[in-house]
Amino acid sequence: MGATESVDSNTYLEHYQHENNYVTGDSPAAMTSIYEEQVNLVIVQRSLPDEIALYCQELVHNKPHFNLRSVINHKTALASLKSSLPDLAGQSVFLDDLVLLVEMYSCLFELDEIGLRLQVLDRAMCPRFHIDKLGCRLVSTYQGLGTEWLSNDDVDRSKLGAGNMGLSDDVSGLYSQAADIQQVNKGDIVLLKGEGWYSNEGLGAVHRSPAVAPGEKRVVLTLDFA
Repeated sequence: MGATESVDSNTYLEHYQHENNYVTGDSPAAMTSIYEEQVNLVIVQRSLPDEIALYCQELVHNKPHFNLRSVINHKTALASLKSSLPDLAGQSVFLDDLVLLVEMYSCLFELDEIGLRLQVLDRAMCPRFHIDKLGCRLVSTYQGLGTEWLSNDDVDRSKLGAGNMGLSDDVSGLYSQAADIQQVNKGDIVLLKGEGWYSNEGLGAVHRSPAVAPGEKRVVLTLDFA
């Protein structure tokens, strides 16, 4: 059985909605909205099987500093990932989901090879709000808190980077109030359009990694154009 076929039919529903510069939905069909000029962020909401949670717990326990970086071909993704991931309880279900995301990403952007990174994290890799310089990144958090982001209506882009004048995000004027910060859930698939996307300079999705509490770990997947 292929990765796509193994997904429970209840994982996704068939509706999604547009909001300002972003799209949220619970069907992979929502991902195609990233091609719309005004959309720079897409969230596909979903829940994960218990086996995936188990595998992530085992991974964190047995490989607390796990960091896989690889360029993989979607046609050989299963074999490639199976050889790179520890053989722990729940591995087959976890592998199926990884391969599914690789296949969806490669199909969406017509890519043969994809840059993949799977990490166990004990800190925020990108703690400040920022925009990426690349084309479009897929992020999915398998364990821990999900990516934080700001909608176009709630961000003053002049305060990004050096524009913050050395002030933290919460006092620089980047956003008005803490309630402006939105966050995806564990398991959600997130597409973040960057400045490397054609004609998207200055309009990349504004996002950051969430803070990680002491003793906590995140398991995060990112996919990029190779």
